[in-house]
Amino acid sequence: MNTRKILSLAMALVMLLSVSSAFADMNGDEYAAAANVKTELAESYEGKTVILHTNDVHGAIGGYAYIAALKQEFDARGATVILADAGDYSQGTTYVSTSKGASAIAMMNEAGYDVVTLGNHEFDYGYEQLMLNLADARFTPICCNVILDSTGQPILAPSCTIETDAGLRIAFVGVETPETATKVNPALIKEIHFTAFDELYTTVQGAVDGVRENADLVFGLFHLGVDAESAPNGYRSVDVLGKVNGIDFVIDGHSHTVMTAGENGERIQSTGTAFAYIGVVVIDNATKQIEDNYLMPTSVGIYSMPKNEEMTLASDAVIGLVDALYGEEFAVTDVNLNGDRAPGNRTEETNLGDLITDAMVWIVTKESGAEQEEPFEVVGITNGGGIRASIPAGGITMNQVHTVLPFGNTVAVVYVTGAELLEALEASTYCTPDAVGGFPQTSGIDWTLDTTKPYDQGAVYVLDGKESSYYAPASIQRVTITAINGKPFDPEAVYAVVTNNFCAAGGDTYNVFANAGNSFDTSIPMDEALMEYITEALNGVITEEAYGQPRGNAVQILAAE
Repeated sequence: MNTRKILSLAMALVMLLSVSSAFADMNGDEYAAAANVKTELAESYEGKTVILHTNDVHGAIGGYAYIAALKQEFDARGATVILADAGDYSQGTTYVSTSKGASAIAMMNEAGYDVVTLGNHEFDYGYEQLMLNLADARFTPICCNVILDSTGQPILAPSCTIETDAGLRIAFVGVETPETATKVNPALIKEIHFTAFDELYTTVQGAVDGVRENADLVFGLFHLGVDAESAPNGYRSVDVLGKVNGIDFVIDGHSHTVMTAGENGERIQSTGTAFAYIGVVVIDNATKQIEDNYLMPTSVGIYSMPKNEEMTLASDAVIGLVDALYGEEFAVTDVNLNGDRAPGNRTEETNLGDLITDAMVWIVTKESGAEQEEPFEVVGITNGGGIRASIPAGGITMNQVHTVLPFGNTVAVVYVTGAELLEALEASTYCTPDAVGGFPQTSGIDWTLDTTKPYDQGAVYVLDGKESSYYAPASIQRVTITAINGKPFDPEAVYAVVTNNFCAAGGDTYNVFANAGNSFDTSIPMDEALMEYITEALNGVITEEAYGQPRGNAVQILAAE
């Protein structure tokens, strides 16, 4: 029985169960981290509309039981409740990736979401799969700036307006980061494009203007974030809010930020990731004004938010099914393998990055066979943003490996000159030491990055006639390659770069790979390559000696503090 059938069965079986609620026992003073973080509710919300919101859930499906319970509690205290999500719900754990995001949609249906926008990871399985998933949605999906090339129209409604029983009209405008064009395998989204640069502001302004006159409040449901890497193109939520008129409040996602206001006090709220918090916006129906916004933690210290029993049983059914298929231990690691974002795989060399790129090179050279030895020097590169989780010391399961590498990417090989390899490294570290998803985790390359030197920004990269979010280097200023597999680096030599099919297609900052004259896809999934490397090459044990620390191939020169 597949995941969707198991989930449907679980839902049917638990509909008669009652819902647990214990919010009266909360102690906000004891657990609140700040004045805008709360763990207790007011006695009454009569005359109020409450928006509960999430973002970047990334497959943490057990958390939907929290927001379902919180919704019921606000309902019980007299509020009208709206549930909203700012994207990235379809990817992040095997509990959603094994169904290509369909199980996330099913869980959100049952939790009672009303309006949802798209995150970049909604496109990880391709445009067609996304639209197939959304066909089952009982909520309204919105996004104004993802355009179907064949029609020139948005793939979803740009906005929606919800009118409450009290007559309050709340409009939502959905916005997706234009960075999706290179944060998703370009081969999977050829039918669409994302309005970008100044056109992004024009598109959002048009969507706001379309609802402003007939709405009491307009909410931006943004998947933009506030990451530094998004600042040069003006793609952060604070940038768009500064350029667009008529938005009263922004519910934000993408950068996994925990905030109740923007950097300059802008009315922006974001909940982090994976249900660390649930966002709350309280609106007074009489004045039609926002009177409060704050975050509620799902778990702090000894406090844990109550869960809805129906949703818990439903998520447990999915989790149990996937764990049964992927939960068996196949190897052991003596060391913690670092899957952190920043500082981590998006900012510097890590031991997990070393392990993965070694595995990629190993699988290609193993498959070629000794009698067909690769005539070029072989090196490995994978984008740090594709490494999604850590693996702690102890037993390793398929579930963990799939969570580290959840995108279904395959191992590919591109043949580039040394000069092109240098460009790839320069472009992929343009903002380091700030985090960037394209940061190169490498094997066989000794290289130095001087972050004290500026990135010489050239023309915007163009892929398949569409502008990227990234810029080519006009000159090589920051990166020096000192050796390839211990041999002198030659900018005119041809190197075989083992990478993933996402980077090979020009994903992230790797436009130069997409333009490589010679390349091929091995069709070997990255997670399978990693597991085979661990079991065969490492005899099932990742040792302290081999991967206890990053090996030091990537050296950074940092500015003095």
